[in-house]
Amino acid sequence: MVHEALLYEKETDLRVKCALCAHRCRIDAGARGICGVRENREGVLYSLVYGQVIAEHIDPIEKKPLFHFLPGSLSFSVATAGCNFRCTFCQNHEISQLPREEGRIVGQERAPARIVQQARQTGCSSISYTYTEPTIYFEFAWDIAGIAREQGLKNVFVTNGYMTPETLELLAPRLDAANVDLKSFRDDFYKKQCGARLQPVLDSLRMMKERGIWVEVTTLLIPGLNDDEAELRDIAGFLFSLGAETPWHISRFHPQYQMMKTSPTPAASIHTAAEIGKSAGLKYVYCGNLPGDAGENTRCDHCGRVLIGRHGFAIEQLDLKGSACPHCGTPLAGIFR
Repeated sequence: MVHEALLYEKETDLRVKCALCAHRCRIDAGARGICGVRENREGVLYSLVYGQVIAEHIDPIEKKPLFHFLPGSLSFSVATAGCNFRCTFCQNHEISQLPREEGRIVGQERAPARIVQQARQTGCSSISYTYTEPTIYFEFAWDIAGIAREQGLKNVFVTNGYMTPETLELLAPRLDAANVDLKSFRDDFYKKQCGARLQPVLDSLRMMKERGIWVEVTTLLIPGLNDDEAELRDIAGFLFSLGAETPWHISRFHPQYQMMKTSPTPAASIHTAAEIGKSAGLKYVYCGNLPGDAGENTRCDHCGRVLIGRHGFAIEQLDLKGSACPHCGTPLAGIFR
């Protein structure tokens, strides 16, 4: 189901320039971009993953993680193979790196309308484009999102944020929420561990906020790589500049992929990072991958009462009056039913 790509320019000698992600690959005839799923065929750029679903599941929205977006709802989650990053710690490397490492693209054929139909039939309130990087299957996601929006479903990107402004400009009218990985606040980390750069991610976060997309941010805390307190203060300060209401999920690392010898993040490090976020003025800071930790809960930023109690991805307490604290009336930032 090859599909002509969006957002590319034709150059001389049958070369094309892709404008989908911040790599802005120049691709010769017969070659593919860094993502491994966009191919130049005689001067025309094609997506090789349109309609090729490699993963589809029904997830709680909290798994994205989104804690301030339709809490307690289900999200129909889809992905294709491929990614424009090569993170050494990727938890889904079997599918994200498949085109790069094995030269294979696999999946089951699904039409956009069929995805939306499945989402509605299974009682989902949204469709999440997740597991791999949704930017690389943008054409497929964009078509699904258009149908979903017409039928009353919300659209969610779980993303590394490495798209171009052109992509975001096109996507924004169909995108309701995003969880963006801010993997580090050091360009050197992005270059060595992900094969990318920091600045485009920061630019995307600002642009999403400006376009009215509900944004939550996740940082996977990896011992010895991005857990320095000075760096964490930089991240917290940047997120505060986006808005004190921006939720920050600080997640515990477990050994994955090419980092099997790195130890899991100590819980104390997660708690220290959370305190740094709160000290910077962020209203909602969460401790991730620590099931049962009090840092999973949403508290009123005025009176401190628990409004949403969680254990892992499950909601155990939902104490809201509309979208406000029932005790003091302070509004809770987010998008609610």
